[in-house]
Amino acid sequence: MQSSKMSGKATQKTSVFESEEPSSVDAKEELLDECESIWEQMEELSLLTMRMKALTAEFTQWQKRSPEIISTNPEVLLTLGKEELQKVKKDLEMVLSTVQSRNKKLKEDLEREQRWHDEQEKILDALKEIEKKMENEVVSHSKKRAFRELKDEILKVKAYKEELLNALGEFLEEHFPLPEEDGRAKKKKKKKSEEPATQLITLHEILEILINKLLRTPHEPYVTINDSFWPPYIELLLRCGIALRHPEDPDRIRLEAFHQ
Repeated sequence: MQSSKMSGKATQKTSVFESEEPSSVDAKEELLDECESIWEQMEELSLLTMRMKALTAEFTQWQKRSPEIISTNPEVLLTLGKEELQKVKKDLEMVLSTVQSRNKKLKEDLEREQRWHDEQEKILDALKEIEKKMENEVVSHSKKRAFRELKDEILKVKAYKEELLNALGEFLEEHFPLPEEDGRAKKKKKKKSEEPATQLITLHEILEILINKLLRTPHEPYVTINDSFWPPYIELLLRCGIALRHPEDPDRIRLEAFHQ
């Protein structure tokens, strides 16, 4: 009866593990039930062992006793002795068979529990691996999202920078145009042998040169003034505090570091 119950429990437990992964609480309760059942079997085995010892002791006592003479006929005494020994032998064989059967059943249960334990270890390892992969995926996803957001911010800043530069260029082109060529021509007519006048650059271009120089080589932000720089624009930048002269070389200027 108990063997069939344990077999039924084992079958039920196996089907549960095959259908779905049990929680740690359910697995612990099932393991406790199995241990309790095995303990009950051990108690029965202990009782059987005690019974075997008692029968063995009784057999030993019978061997030592001098039984009362029921009959003086040797044949009758021999027959009675054989019958008694056969009974004791059958009892001992029954106890031995029961003990062996119990031992076999316990061994099978132990092997089954060991297999179940190994399966749980594999499931736990698999779950840990899945958890680790999921954590790595979450971290990777977070990094990718942060990188994407940073990239979007950089693109926005670049677009805003281009917008500001375009607005600045339009403003400077409208309010600070280059001197007209006609005016320059009226001041002085040059001879054919003279070199052509240097092409002046706009105030916008001067500012771009100063900005690029400051950003690319902040340790050496000074720009040498040449003939393409219109002097009134240089004076305007210096007077407004937008540009600064080199303390030792007045022909070199730099942009004020407003960003620091």
